[in-house]
Amino acid sequence: MPMIAIENPAQADVIALLQAADAWYAKLYPAESNHLLDVASLQGTEVSFFVARQTDGALLGYGAVVDQGGYAEIKRMYVAPAARGLKLGRRLLERLEARVAELGLTCIRLETGIRQPEAIALYRKAGYRDIGPFGDYRPDPLSLFME
Repeated sequence: MPMIAIENPAQADVIALLQAADAWYAKLYPAESNHLLDVASLQGTEVSFFVARQTDGALLGYGAVVDQGGYAEIKRMYVAPAARGLKLGRRLLERLEARVAELGLTCIRLETGIRQPEAIALYRKAGYRDIGPFGDYRPDPLSLFME
């Protein structure tokens, strides 16, 4: 069973997977529609960055929750292609939601792209509903905002 724990994103294997995810997102969306936090931002005090690993330490995925002051935002949730189909996305989401509860926040929001049907299905199955843009986001036909 994979372990999910808070880790520093500035690790070689995590950085490599972040870069692979960035390349994948760049194929799906133009730069102005990608709202990705970099490693330095993921190390912020308002960010809880979780990593999923096999018992042997192999990296399977990651996800972050950002305390936005009044609500939490899910950022950078990604499962490595080799780990897809194992329900790891659901487990990561549950851990992020638990962290939000630990922080005492009751509202969770996220932005995802319309070309990611698996992610959208995961969020909808977990009870997330469409909302309008929030925070610094602007309307974008390639973005879906949920709460």
